[in-house]
Amino acid sequence: MSTVIIVVVLAALCIFTVYKYVKKLRYGGGCCGEHEPAEKKVKVEDRDKSHYPYTVTLTIDGMTCGNCARRVENALNRLDGVWATVDLGAAQAKLLLKKQPEEAVLRQAVRDAGYAVTAIRQGDGQH
Repeated sequence: MSTVIIVVVLAALCIFTVYKYVKKLRYGGGCCGEHEPAEKKVKVEDRDKSHYPYTVTLTIDGMTCGNCARRVENALNRLDGVWATVDLGAAQAKLLLKKQPEEAVLRQAVRDAGYAVTAIRQGDGQH
């Protein structure tokens, strides 16, 4: 009888573990995506780098996982004339822009996503 109880407990534990693992795969295991599906990537329509004469690097505070980086990247890519890629490890977003960057607009987009820009470095226009 005790063997049956042990087997049932182990089976329940296995089912619970598999359930949690599948949930983590489906919804992400990051700080901001545990209870909701991961945000879909916003794709930039114009992917011709020659159309983006300006470059900017933003240093961003508060990103702790891939979902955070995706949120920031999406917020910036939703702006007209911006092509952003975020490097979570460096805590930076590298932006290509079609027109002269407006720092206040860039800061607000990142702030609206829930993060903070701590530094803005404008590039030399070379990519």
